[in-house]
Amino acid sequence: MGAPDFWSDPERAQQISAEAHALRETIEAYEDLVRKKDDIEALLELIKEEEDPELVRELEATVKALAGALEAYELELMLSGPYDGKNAILEIHPGAGGTESQDWASMLFRMYQRWAEDRGFKVEVLDLLPGEEAGIKSVSLLVKGKNAYGYLKGEKGVHRLVRISPFDASGRRHTSFASVSVLPEIDEDVHVEIRDEDLRIDTYRSSGAGGQHVNMTDSAVRITHLPTGIVVTCQSERSQIQNRERAMKILRARLLERALEEREKELKALAGEQKEIAWGNQIRSYVFHPYSLVKDHRTGVEVGNVQAVMDGELDPFIDAYLRWQAAGGRPAAPAEAANQVE
Repeated sequence: MGAPDFWSDPERAQQISAEAHALRETIEAYEDLVRKKDDIEALLELIKEEEDPELVRELEATVKALAGALEAYELELMLSGPYDGKNAILEIHPGAGGTESQDWASMLFRMYQRWAEDRGFKVEVLDLLPGEEAGIKSVSLLVKGKNAYGYLKGEKGVHRLVRISPFDASGRRHTSFASVSVLPEIDEDVHVEIRDEDLRIDTYRSSGAGGQHVNMTDSAVRITHLPTGIVVTCQSERSQIQNRERAMKILRARLLERALEEREKELKALAGEQKEIAWGNQIRSYVFHPYSLVKDHRTGVEVGNVQAVMDGELDPFIDAYLRWQAAGGRPAAPAEAANQVE
């Protein structure tokens, strides 16, 4: 980084700087753990010499702080996948059910926004299609921050809601579904072959926020990848060029995901795996009625305060998923399955 020509390639220089910053943070976190450990040892020696209640309370607080810091450090080390450190592109689509499921999609949208904001991540809305009566028909978000994809990758799947519908005059209980897709934001230097002749690019007038400018010009962009049928849209920027760049990033991420999924299927077929990975299997249920409970069906983790979860308290599920994944996706242990967070 001290080379005279380091900044001759600004994009490469920024990438190296970001990697160096991430490494420094990891080293500093480790050094902080060592300091806390040394503090505990010093306090123990003092307590042996003099049983001071104040020292005992300080020891308890330091041990608690070390345990929390160690847990956070363990999670950081689990995020070692090739794309875990990237920003995340998160998309939400309601299932069948019209207004009911579209409202559920908007609730999930708010939940992820709250979670990201609490972590200090930046959220950009790339594309949003509002529902006709309430809720949303689809939304694409860019969550920017260290390890955003690593933390959010376990949210991919179908999310199920059970509640008394506010749209049902009879006050009946309804079940709604929405799918969440999570992709890493792929850098330009990651090779994903996209040929110009395989693309159909359409422009249209944006229906999103932005004042008169976006509504009077064809700034929104829709890109169709003809060989796969993948369609991406972006209307968050005022410039058609910027929307096209954003849409191409999303397309690149989806094509990479598709390639990785195909490779995984091939490996499982070679290994004699008979069970197919079926789209539509719910990963988590959110029950508002007749009781309050959010349950992850992979890890067995349950949270009793459903409103807290909807306000962005997703860390118990994210933590459990990362540990479950690190353990090879084995069923949750009884102690984990019984975990209740009120």
